[in-house]
Amino acid sequence: MRTHEHRAVRPVIIRPVEARDRPHWAQMWAGYLAFYEASVDAATTEVLWTRLSDPSSPVHGLVAEGDDGIPVGLCHYVLHANTWEIAPVCYLEDLFVRPDARARGVGAALIEHLRGRMTTEGWSRLYWMTREDNYRARGLYDRFTKRDPFVRYVLRAGG
Repeated sequence: MRTHEHRAVRPVIIRPVEARDRPHWAQMWAGYLAFYEASVDAATTEVLWTRLSDPSSPVHGLVAEGDDGIPVGLCHYVLHANTWEIAPVCYLEDLFVRPDARARGVGAALIEHLRGRMTTEGWSRLYWMTREDNYRARGLYDRFTKRDPFVRYVLRAGG
């Protein structure tokens, strides 16, 4: 008789970004930027990392740990006041899961974590956006909420 060994899959652990995550975070940040065909200079990346480490900053970061404790996903979010509600709102600005960890619930776990904090910390809403053609991510996002009808406009300094 042959027995099969089953390895238990532990739940995804979501936690704030820590200094020890820098190498893994940097790889995922580069992957995120590559996906969106974007680039930021090294100084901007350094300032982002500094903001993520500063408890007084409105910019925050989370990582999702894989089975080995190594980060496999990240999200950056901004908590801010707004003109339509009294309670703060949360803008999920960046969400990335390493390609080898996709379709395992990591992205959903990151969003669920923020949704839980919205409830416990009293945020009025959580919102995000993605490219129109990012169908894989939109499939995940559609499980949480319907897209809204707004159109984004961007005016850059010097433009």
